[in-house]
Amino acid sequence: MNTLYTIGHSTHPTDHLLHLLAMHEITAVADVRSSPYSRHNPQFNRETLQKSLRGAGLEYVFLGRELGARSEDPACCADGKLRFERLARTELFRTGLARLRRGMESYRVALLCAEKDPTACHRMLLVCRNIRQEGLTIEHILEDGSLEDNAHAERRLMQSLGMQENNLFAAPEELIERAYDLQGRKIAYEEKKDE
Repeated sequence: MNTLYTIGHSTHPTDHLLHLLAMHEITAVADVRSSPYSRHNPQFNRETLQKSLRGAGLEYVFLGRELGARSEDPACCADGKLRFERLARTELFRTGLARLRRGMESYRVALLCAEKDPTACHRMLLVCRNIRQEGLTIEHILEDGSLEDNAHAERRLMQSLGMQENNLFAAPEELIERAYDLQGRKIAYEEKKDE
């Protein structure tokens, strides 16, 4: 397969998430949440979600350790905040991408995280950013079931940041990379400071 899907569980009931996955014939979910638990949405706690997915005939793999937006490696942080570009250079992250690629050879995979909007989530800003140049088609499953291709999501991201697509002084790819950097820094995990 050379299409990678992504989806955010948001606050949906489990049945809605399963419906969205079925709409796009997803056969495996790669959970990229660093901490796959929620007080507000317990239906998406790791074990509960895994059971629901398996009951619907879908495979589940937890890749939050490898591809999650948090790291135990202090070298991935600066000024108490995680830096996606540093995390992306770690061996653990590269191992996670390799596992994802292998899984895509046999399954129709959707990366799962919590955020409904991919432009506000590390699944796009970290994972998709670092796999997008490999000839893959990346499709984000939106809450209404429609698909948004990654290039459209990138344009939407740039617009939300007030960036113009056409710039006399920067190539389009350079602008997209800047947008990824800016948004990545906005949403990156920040260590809690002791008060």
